[in-house]
Amino acid sequence: MAEDLILIAVVMTALAFDFTNGFHDTGNATASSIATGALKPKIAVGLAAVLNVVGAFLSLEVAKTIASGIVDAGAITLTVVFAGLVGAIAWNIITWLMGLPSSSSHALIGGVVGATLAAAGADAVNGSALVQKVVVPSVLAPIIAGSVAIMAVHLARRLHAKGSTAENDRGFRRGQIASASLISLAHGTNDAQKTMGIITLALVAHGTIGEDAGVPPWVVVAAAVAIGAGTYCGGWRIIRTMGSRLTDITPHQGFSSDSSAAAVILTSSHFGFPLSTTHVATGAILGAGVGARQRVRWSVAGRMVVAWVITLPAAAVRPAAMCGWGGGVGGNAAIVPGGTRAVLRGGGAWLLSRRNPVNAGNVNDVPPVAVVAPEPAGMAEPRPVAGAGA
Repeated sequence: MAEDLILIAVVMTALAFDFTNGFHDTGNATASSIATGALKPKIAVGLAAVLNVVGAFLSLEVAKTIASGIVDAGAITLTVVFAGLVGAIAWNIITWLMGLPSSSSHALIGGVVGATLAAAGADAVNGSALVQKVVVPSVLAPIIAGSVAIMAVHLARRLHAKGSTAENDRGFRRGQIASASLISLAHGTNDAQKTMGIITLALVAHGTIGEDAGVPPWVVVAAAVAIGAGTYCGGWRIIRTMGSRLTDITPHQGFSSDSSAAAVILTSSHFGFPLSTTHVATGAILGAGVGARQRVRWSVAGRMVVAWVITLPAAAVRPAAMCGWGGGVGGNAAIVPGGTRAVLRGGGAWLLSRRNPVNAGNVNDVPPVAVVAPEPAGMAEPRPVAGAGA
């Protein structure tokens, strides 16, 4: 009976993480379309929420990687899964409060790896798989996405060099609706499945299903709904950072960055890489800014990179302590105090956020970034960010 209650707590915590994943990563799919005015903020997050749910049903390769590729499923207990989720949720909330678009994927993986190391030792962690399927793709992804976005911006500029700025902007805004929809769909195929994999780990640890069993259908549905609900709530702080604080995004930049990011994310999902959509989307936005000769706030980008680098270890510390390292309680006894502290900290972060609220009405209210060089003839005047400086 006690184990059943613990399983229920773990599943609910996993879905809570999925919810935070949704609002934390909303900006990946919506920031550029909101910044250019292609979509109104509420419509953008609503469309992203629906397509995240749809995307969650399209592929299960990433869920299989999380469930069996990184840690030894036979060495996992419900406490380990719970501790890993608590660490990931805590890091998501901290970075959301700071407006830093860090990786929910890496927070989850870091939390599970930290808890596994403390509970079962290094042999239970597949180090080579961690490097090959997580670390290497996360380094290459923003570089590849940025490079593709630079080429896409130049191509868009050449194809529409003879048209008027107003006509081009209207066309690119329409295209952005399609590209933003595609990245939302891609996000669902990648991120919702991380929670599916974690719940599958918990079910294996409980003995509900075997190690070789697939992801149960009810897990797929629950994870899809949770990430969709989180996405609809809108992580407005992170949307502001990605859409307005990195660089000024014009319609052709937004279309180019979204299309590039979606292509990279869909490719990674096909091969089963639990890729950080945040790294990809940010790399694409930066690449589009560089390609369009817009000034980039590299200081903001630098803070984001620091957050990316420390995400894995930062998310691993608390789960490791909960599972016995550093004088942690360890075992099932760690679940109640660990869960209580997580709820209190989450509530405290929400109260702090109310001091300087960011919402759909003021998400674009930041000064525009100066332009370094003008566009070629026909697209000579980059349009300011919609709502910037309001």
